[in-house]
Amino acid sequence: MKLPRDASGRDVVKALCRDWAYRVVHQVGSHVILQTEEPLPHRLSVPDHNPIRPGTLNSIVRDVARHKGVDRLRIMQTL
Repeated sequence: MKLPRDASGRDVVKALCRDWAYRVVHQVGSHVILQTEEPLPHRLSVPDHNPIRPGTLNSIVRDVARHKGVDRLRIMQTL
């Protein structure tokens, strides 16, 4: 599955909060800081850009998949 080329930072934040138990902690400039406690504490920075560059989105998806212990495809299906 290819990464979406038109995903905005807001869309990624909404998907991670809705489907992967992240919550918005705060925002520093144009970066939204997310945090989850499941299964262990994890913080993540998502740029509030429209669109997010594919390499940046790939890095976010890879990081979330590694932390949650799921395949990257499951993360990408929710974006």
